[in-house]
Formats: sequence, structure tokens, C-alpha cells
Amino acid sequence: MNTIKSLILRYFEPILVVTIILILLFIDIFVINKAAFLYFYFLPVLIAGYYIGKRGATLTATMTVLIVTFRILISPTTFIAYIKTSFDLYFQVVVWGGFLILSSYVVGKLYEEKEAQYQNLRQSYVGVIEILVKYIESVDKYTKGHSVRVADIAIDIAMSMGLSREDCENVKVAALLHDVGKIDISMDLIKKAASLTKEEREVMSTHTERGANILSKVGNILSEAVPIVLAHHEYFNKNNNVKEKKESVPLGARIIAVADTYDAMITDRPYRKGKLPWQALEEIEKFSGSQFDPEIVEAFRIVVNKYMEREHVSV
Repeated sequence: MNTIKSLILRYFEPILVVTIILILLFIDIFVINKAAFLYFYFLPVLIAGYYIGKRGATLTATMTVLIVTFRILISPTTFIAYIKTSFDLYFQVVVWGGFLILSSYVVGKLYEEKEAQYQNLRQSYVGVIEILVKYIESVDKYTKGHSVRVADIAIDIAMSMGLSREDCENVKVAALLHDVGKIDISMDLIKKAASLTKEEREVMSTHTERGANILSKVGNILSEAVPIVLAHHEYFNKNNNVKEKKESVPLGARIIAVADTYDAMITDRPYRKGKLPWQALEEIEKFSGSQFDPEIVEAFRIVVNKYMEREHVSV
């Protein structure tokens, strides 16, 4: 369902144009009182206003009026079945066209204002999340800034894959919060200088469930992040069932899995020195298709190459 929705949004404008043309063909073939049926065009035009703003909606309405006007000029008699004179027909078309364009502009403007308010609210709570994450991570100097770095890497991967702005923002928020469950685990364990024992690793692995539980109590504002946080340590192909994993593990979780592992590899720890970027990339590529989604690893390789080029230039 999400795939279909993203495809519709990506190709919304051509789909809209085809829809309008199909409506015109339907009216021409099946509708007797064609002039009265023109008001059906309000539906796709108002939908355009809701999804692409006032500019796109106004252009859509104007194009619709021009198409209908052109059709009437070619064969005006087909529109005069229930109208006495040509003047009445043209007057009705002018009124219809004027209201269509005006309605599209108003709905589009309202949509843009709502979207601007939503983005301001989203930026505000993302900023608050960053502050809270930095505060939580400040107790351990070795993981300080980890979630912010993972978020930066994850959003770079998402953008490299061509994800929508909304999907990129969801990945960023989930990445910032992917380790939030650790606040429900002993600080002594989190700050431990040596590598963890098997029992301690098992306790630490519960941070995904703990984090998802914490976020689920916040409400709808973070609902998109809950399944991503819960699944970000899931293997991509542990049971040799790629299709099942793609359906059960959210794309955002698969992206964060790569970003999280990379940052953990290149960061110095008390018991080992961090790897160089190219070494970490090679290590991740070894597990492409098993632990990590190959499509994401490929996008990540492009991102890391850009990082290394940028560091080389700065040096």
C-alpha cells in the first residue's frame, strides 16, 4: 500500500492530466447533458489543490478550462442539448471555468498554509528531539553524538535512494531516536569500558523493544518512528526469505541498520580503535544480502565515497 501511495505521489501530475482527459472522453461518449456534467471536473482539480498547492492546482484548472473550451469550439452542438442558445452555453462555461480556477486557488493556498504550519511544527519537535538525544548521550563520552551522526548518515542514504522529503524526515527522526530505549537500561552497562559479555549483550539488545515501547506512549506524532526503532537491528536475510523481510522490516529500519553499524565501526572505543571509512564500507559490503539490504548498501557506498572525497579535498 505504501509503495502504491509513493508511486501515485511521485507521478501525480501526469496521472492527473490523464484523469482529466479520461473524464472528457467519458462525458463525450456516455453523457447526454454534457454541460451539466462539467462540474465533475471540480473533483480532480480540488484534489490537485490538496496535493500540489495553489500553483499546480490553478494550472490544472486553467488547462481543464482550455481543453473543454477547445472541445466546445470544435462541436458546440453536442453541448446544447438542454441549453436554448449558444450564448447560454458560453456564459455557463465562463461561470464554471471561473469558479473552477478560483476554487483550485483557494484550496491550494489553504493546503500550502497547512503544509507550512506542519513543517514548522515538525522542525520544532525534531529540534527538541536532538536536544534530548544529546543530553541522554552526554553521560557516555564514547557514544556522545552517535544518534545525531547516524541520523545524518541515514538521511544521506535516503536522499541518495531518491526517497521523498517526508520519508527522509521520518528516517531522520527514527535515527535520532533509535537508541532511546537505552535510557531504560543500567547506565553502568552503557558506560562499560570493556566489551560486553553474552548476558550483557542480551540485555542491551532489548533496547529496541524498550525504545519502541517508550515512543508508542508519545502518541501519533512519533508513530512513524516506532516500527523503525523496533526493527533497526533485524537482519535483512537471516532466514533466506528476502521478500518476507522487505515486507516485515521497514525501509527506514534497513537504512538505519547500515548507518548505525558504520558509525559504530568508525568510532573509537576503549577496547578498540575505530576503522577508517573505506575499511568500514568493505566490512558492511561483506554482509550485503545477509545482514544488510543490498540496495541500501549500494546507495551507502555512494554516500561514503562522497564523504571520503570531501575529506580528501578538505585535507
